[in-house]
Amino acid sequence: MRFSQSIAVITGAGSGIGKATALRLTDEGAQVLLVGRTKRKLKEVAAEINARHTIPLADIFPADVTDEEDVKELAMYVTEQYRDLHILINNAGGTRSSKLLDTSTEVWDMIQDVNLKSVFLVSKYLGKVMKEAASHELDSAGNRAIVNTASLSAHQAGAHIPHYSSAKAGVLSLTKSLALELAPYGIRVNSVSPGFIETPLTEDGLQNEKFLKSIQRNTVLERVGKAEEISNVIAFVASPEASYMTGTDILVDGGWLIK
Repeated sequence: MRFSQSIAVITGAGSGIGKATALRLTDEGAQVLLVGRTKRKLKEVAAEINARHTIPLADIFPADVTDEEDVKELAMYVTEQYRDLHILINNAGGTRSSKLLDTSTEVWDMIQDVNLKSVFLVSKYLGKVMKEAASHELDSAGNRAIVNTASLSAHQAGAHIPHYSSAKAGVLSLTKSLALELAPYGIRVNSVSPGFIETPLTEDGLQNEKFLKSIQRNTVLERVGKAEEISNVIAFVASPEASYMTGTDILVDGGWLIK
């Protein structure tokens, strides 16, 4: 299996793309630490994963990844419990509809924090763990990877989500900067940009028939994507099969931008 003996941390792991990625990585042998703010959701995902395997492969760490102290504690936990880290998936995120001229500073900061600051904090502290572990290996090139979940909105701005679009565009730039910094240690850093995906965070909007038909009409594949279709790409980018890939973004949008 591709991820046998690999240790992975996944943020935003309680549902949607994070959950799908956890299932995919563990099905291929990885041991995962599920991170998120809602302990109940993390426990449910961990229970589902562990029921699929003969040995437990999922552990949980409830944390707010926009809080530096929480992230420091997460890094300490990984160091003490695992003493290694091969894969980091920065997947935490979220948004709400708000035009720029109507957006409060509080909402702006909240959306920036969960989508961009979280990537900075988690990458900073867990990146140090990965760097330290990699420095003790003779040949770690391509075997350690950070994958950041960006968005179609990073490539095409939305009038009702200026805070989200700008934060996700920041994720693309941060990904490149971090790829440059960590390349000497054999740690690859890439991002994946999902288009319109069916997740618990999007289900309310997708129940609007007019909105759903608009997405289908403007997507070449004429449908909404599934979380598993994103986790498939994340798994590839995180794997040694993508060992010559760093500092780039993979757009998974069903052909939205080419139509």
